[in-house]
Amino acid sequence: MISKFLSKLKSILFKSSVSSVTPLKEVKKTTKSAKGPKTKSAKPQKTKSKKVNSKKIIETLTTLPGVGEKSAKALYQAGFKTTKAVIEADEKDLLAISGVGVNLVKKLKELK
Repeated sequence: MISKFLSKLKSILFKSSVSSVTPLKEVKKTTKSAKGPKTKSAKPQKTKSKKVNSKKIIETLTTLPGVGEKSAKALYQAGFKTTKAVIEADEKDLLAISGVGVNLVKKLKELK
């Protein structure tokens, strides 16, 4: 009953004579085979490496004077991935980040 409804709806919306609806499972199978084979073990490794990389980046950001773990996380979430990017950033951009204050920006600008 639902498939008849969907085919009728498609024919009305797209003004074509769609007589049958392709099952969703067949569509998924064709799109998967078109993309190529995937290994299931590749996905968890990518997410695990991203977590490790983010921790390493946050640790390196804490090497800046006045930057603690909270402000390093805030900087990382704002898109600053290197200490050089933080040092060269505009004061307005840094102040727009929650967890970064005026004193921290002053300390960072002294490094330039």
